[in-house]
Amino acid sequence: MKQYDIYGIGNALVDTEYKVDYAFLDHAKLTKGIMTLIEEDDRKRLIRLLEHDYEHLAVKQAGGGSAANTMVIVSQLGSPAFYSCKVAADSAGDFFVKDLSDAGVDTNLSDDREQGATGQCISIVTPDAERTMTTCLGITNFLSPHELNRDALKNSSYLYIEGYLVSSTTGFQAALEAQEIARTSDVLISLTLSDPAMIENFRANYDQLLSHGVDLLFCNHDEARLLTGAESVEDCVAALKKICKTFVITCGKTGSVAFDGQDLTTATGVPAKAVDTTGAGDIFAGTFLHCLCRGLGFSEANELANKFASKLVSCFGARLTQEEVDSLIK
Repeated sequence: MKQYDIYGIGNALVDTEYKVDYAFLDHAKLTKGIMTLIEEDDRKRLIRLLEHDYEHLAVKQAGGGSAANTMVIVSQLGSPAFYSCKVAADSAGDFFVKDLSDAGVDTNLSDDREQGATGQCISIVTPDAERTMTTCLGITNFLSPHELNRDALKNSSYLYIEGYLVSSTTGFQAALEAQEIARTSDVLISLTLSDPAMIENFRANYDQLLSHGVDLLFCNHDEARLLTGAESVEDCVAALKKICKTFVITCGKTGSVAFDGQDLTTATGVPAKAVDTTGAGDIFAGTFLHCLCRGLGFSEANELANKFASKLVSCFGARLTQEEVDSLIK
C-alpha cells in the first residue's frame, strides 16, 4: 500500500482577495477571468490602486496556489497528500508552511529556506463571481527538481501536476522530472491545464508533457477548446480521446463530463448562488482524485466533485473549511 494517495507539485502562493466592480478591471487594464503574471513593482502598484485609489480592502488572505488548494481538499477528505513547492524565509513563507501543516499536508518545506520573496496572488472577484488573478511568482518561479521528494513521489498512487508550472523554465523541468519518476515507479500521472492563458503562451510545453504520457487530464471547456481546436464539448471529447487516456472537462454551472477510457459520464451542475469561482477547479480535481483512490468510479467521482465545487463557489475564498467538508460528506 502506498504512503500517499496524491503527490502534488505546483506554485506556492499566498492569496489576497478583493471584491471589485467591472469598472476597476477596465481601469487596471486586466482581462476578466484570466491569470496574468506580474512583477513585484506591478503588484505594489495594483495594491495601491485597490486600497488607496479605490478604497477596496482585502476580504481575505489565505494560503493558495492551485495545486496547494487541491492537496488541502484531498487531505480534508481523508486521503494522505504530499506537496512539493518553494517558499522563501519570509513572513509569507512562514504563513504558507503553517497553513499546509495545519491542513495535514506533508511537504518538502523546512525552517531552512532561501532568502527572497514568497509568491503572492491578488484574486479580484467581480459581481458575476468570476475571478481575475494577478500573480507575482517570487521565489516559486525558481521551483526546480531540487524541491522534489523522490521517495514520497514513488510511494504515491497519483502524481498531480499544476499546469501553471509550464511558465517557469525550472518549474517545467521539475514537472518533467516528476513525470519521469512517476512513469518508472507505477505512479499514475494527472495534469491540470490550469488556465487558458497558459495554453495560449506555453502550448509547446503542454504538448511535451502530454506526449510523455498523462493518465488523467483535468480541464475546463475553454481550455479544452484551446488545446484541441474544437468548439463543442462533444467535439472536444472526441479530440481529447486521441491525446490522453482519461480526462474530465468541467463546464461551470452546467456540470462536467468524464471519460474513463471506455465510457463517458455526464454530471449535472449542483445549483448554487455563486459569489466567487476562485479554486473551483482545484477543489473539483482534489475531490475527483480522492474518490478514485477510494475505489469509486468516474461516475461517482464526477458527481461528488461537482457537489464540492458547487459548495466552494457559494463561499468567498479558494478553500472549504473542514466543517464544510465534513457536512458535505454526511
